[in-house]
Amino acid sequence: MTEQPEIIFEKIAARKKELAGKVLILCHHYQQEDVFRFADLTGDSLKLAREAADSEKYPYIIFCGVHFMAESADILMDDDQAVILPDLNAGCPMADMATVEQVAAAWNELAEVCGGQTVIPITYVNSSAGIKAFVGNRGGSVCTSSNAERVLTWAWTRGEKVFFFPDEHLGRNSSKALGVGDDEIVVWQRGKKLGGNSVEQLVKARTILWNGYCHVHQEFLVEQIDKWREKIPSIRIIVHPESPWEVVRQADYYGSTERIIEAVRQSEAGAVWAIATEVNLVNRLKKQHPDKTIHLLAPTPCTCATMSYITPANLLWVLDNLAQGKVVNQITVDGQTAAGAKLALDRMLEI
Repeated sequence: MTEQPEIIFEKIAARKKELAGKVLILCHHYQQEDVFRFADLTGDSLKLAREAADSEKYPYIIFCGVHFMAESADILMDDDQAVILPDLNAGCPMADMATVEQVAAAWNELAEVCGGQTVIPITYVNSSAGIKAFVGNRGGSVCTSSNAERVLTWAWTRGEKVFFFPDEHLGRNSSKALGVGDDEIVVWQRGKKLGGNSVEQLVKARTILWNGYCHVHQEFLVEQIDKWREKIPSIRIIVHPESPWEVVRQADYYGSTERIIEAVRQSEAGAVWAIATEVNLVNRLKKQHPDKTIHLLAPTPCTCATMSYITPANLLWVLDNLAQGKVVNQITVDGQTAAGAKLALDRMLEI
């Protein structure tokens, strides 16, 4: 028989109190409210990884996010700390769109046709530890949705072109914001020879984009913006840069989850917003700012399905095991992979 939510909440609170000083619970902004309420620290993926790295006194870090986030935390933390993911099924479809084998094969093809040019690999933080290590070992860097433009600028001082993965949209939006023309941006299509491009296109390109994407942010469309503007002419549109270029171009603002939160917080009472990002964050902003009118840009809920694998029930299961001295669902990155990935993460932090 399944326990009532209120009973699970009471047990989680009791376990947290029992394990105080030993356990730190991190929650991503896209996490459902019934889990988010128990967070000790909240933020986007990299902010949380850095918070974990600065939390040496806690032997156990419970990461209520997805797999690549927990990997980043493990890479940045001390060896005597354990990172725990309440449900190992909580992955990221976009991160899975770029495997080390696929990227390595593409990298070798690219080297054959662009051998006289220096290519700098850049990976979005939403990628596996293996991809981060691949990038780190080849002189590249990680980026986030908030610093992608700075990282690209850095990369172009070191080479003629950037190979950007796994998110096509973040790479295009950031490149175009820096003045890169459409004829200097190409998309590497997985499974096609030379990514479906000609040699001439690849040689000319400054940005080569992997054709990965976020399922959530693909749901936002220009037509939705047009309908909101027609209905409420004074509405402000803010979108996440994982959204397609056409959507970003028509919005008033774009930025990371932290940027979206800050923009809404700083706006005056009575402001009306339509926001293009995951629905749990949008609903949370509605509750936090009752003096403002906040809408999800899309007409139907846009949910990160894998993030929702983290539930109060499996959070309690993890805490119950820790109370008995057992560590379950620990996320560990092997030493060689972690060393390469840390190179890429450290370069970003320096930038």
